[in-house]
Amino acid sequence: MTRTLHATFDGQVLRPEKALDLSPNTRVLITIETIAETTPASQSFLKTSRSLNLEGPADWSERLEDYLYGNRIRGDE
Repeated sequence: MTRTLHATFDGQVLRPEKALDLSPNTRVLITIETIAETTPASQSFLKTSRSLNLEGPADWSERLEDYLYGNRIRGDE
């Protein structure tokens, strides 16, 4: 009988995602095909924001709301 199943390797043993209908000590032949991760590894907000390489005015952090909401910036009036 041939069956395809998904399992996770915990560093020592393969752990099937679903229970197997096998008797204890049943010999099996295993072929391993690794599956690429579908979810990217999470990283910190700071690391993500630095990787964006955003450009903006030097006073961006001081006058963020003015830039976001289109308020007139002092000195531009």
